[in-house]
Formats: sequence, structure tokens, C-alpha cells
Amino acid sequence: MSKKHPIISVTGSSGAGTTTVKSTFDQIFRREGVNTVSIEGDAFHRYDRAAMKAELEARKTAGDETFSHFSYDANELAKLEEVFRTYGQTGKGQTRHYIHDDEEAARYGSSPGTFTDWAPFEEKSDLLFYEGLHGAVVNNDVDLAAHADLKIGVVPVINLEWIQKIHRDKDKRGYTTEAVTDTILRRMHAYVHCICPQFSETDINFQRVPVVDTSNPFTARWIPTADESLVVIRFKNPRGIDFPYLMSMIHDSWMTRANSLVVPGGKMDLAMQLIFTPMILRLVSESKRA
Repeated sequence: MSKKHPIISVTGSSGAGTTTVKSTFDQIFRREGVNTVSIEGDAFHRYDRAAMKAELEARKTAGDETFSHFSYDANELAKLEEVFRTYGQTGKGQTRHYIHDDEEAARYGSSPGTFTDWAPFEEKSDLLFYEGLHGAVVNNDVDLAAHADLKIGVVPVINLEWIQKIHRDKDKRGYTTEAVTDTILRRMHAYVHCICPQFSETDINFQRVPVVDTSNPFTARWIPTADESLVVIRFKNPRGIDFPYLMSMIHDSWMTRANSLVVPGGKMDLAMQLIFTPMILRLVSESKRA
């Protein structure tokens, strides 16, 4: 952690909704005039698309059916920790971009499934914002959680997460349901051992819970809407959180535990605005004083 150069880390698995959360943070940053540097977890994959395919085949031949982008060794976590540490100390660092599709290929001038070159951050940012798979990893090799000043987990219940991933990968990336299902199965081991432990390190978790039937996510025709969901917000340390104020501002919200608030799914953005705006302003204020 660094008072002078704070870091916010948003962590969630593929299809969890971290991109939506990033949009809410971008709104706060624009409204409050906060100058940020944003980095994506995909930028720290170890392999581009072709190399990952080859590595998957090699692992499979060797009897490893669990290797995936969720796995620690499929990512440059030491490099990510170095970026976190360097930014916290100096406000500087570097990142790159993983090109997902043709639209991004046209924007960045390279082929889908490849990386852009590493490039330095813009100067004089107020904070660093990370969104991806591994922003709060703690293992024998790295401790990313120790470098982030605010850690947020985005964790829909598992069936909803799968529905969101299936629809996204089919609609935007052209995959079949069978192909997405194979990916889900391959990732389960790393999901349990690499992704889930991070949510014990995060400061605040947002878990969306549908109130419609999601029993078979592989045949679900629609993603449950926000209004068909509740969001459970868990604070690791509830001290200083003004729950009466939040409940007065968010209609139909209630507390289930001393550290947990439940809000209607359609009010998730409002809840995030109310919770994170003062936190962000406090981080920026403290950094400027430092």
C-alpha cells in the first residue's frame, strides 16, 4: 500500500461483471476529476492466443486437464506485482493491451489474440486502477493484496456467472455453448484454488444473486436482469461504514449481518457510487497530502 500513489484493484472471474464495475468507477473518476491509470488483467497473461493454444495442447498431452487462464502459471503475476510495487513507490509503471477482437485490432493496429508493446503510464496520475482475474492473489510467490489500498471482489453466484460467460462468449466471440462449457470445466480446478481465495482478501465483495430460476445455466435463454437480482455487499471491516445512511439512500435495502448489506440488483450502481465516491476522494486527498 502507498499513501502517495494509491491502487484500487477489482477482481472477478471471466463473466463475473468486472467490466460493468469498471464503468461505474470511470463515472466516478470523470465526475470527481480523478486522473487515473487503468490496467487490465488480460495484459498480464503469459501467452498470446496462439501460444496459449499450443500450451493447452502440451499440458493436455502431459495429462494436465486443469490448465487455463485462471491458473497462476498462465499469468505474469510477478510482473503484475512489480507494476503494483513500482507504482506505489513512484507513481510510474508500464502496461500493454491484449487484443480480443477485430474492433480492438483496428484500434491498436495488431491482430486479435496478440499483445501490444509494453508502454509507460501517463505521468501525474492520482491512482492506479486494476480490473482482472488476479488482483488480490496471495501465494508463495506473490502478495498482490498487500500492494492494493482498496480491493473489490465481483462474485455472482456460480450459475449466474456461467450464464453471463456463455452468453458473452457466444454473442461477442462466436463460441458455441459446447466450447464455452469445455472452458468452464477446464477452469474449475483453478477457479477453486486460484480465484476463490482472493475473495477472502478483498475489502468489499459484491455478489449478485438472481431471484429467477437459473438451475441449468447451459440452456438459459436470457441473462437475469438487474431487476431480477439482489446484490449482497460484504464489508471485510464494517467500521466506519454508515449503514443507516446507505439504507436511507437505497430504497428496499436491508442488512443481513453486521457487515452485510443487501440491495435490489437495479440499485447496484447507486450503491457503488455511494460507497466508493468518499473512499476514492479520501485516497486522493491522502495521496496529495503525502
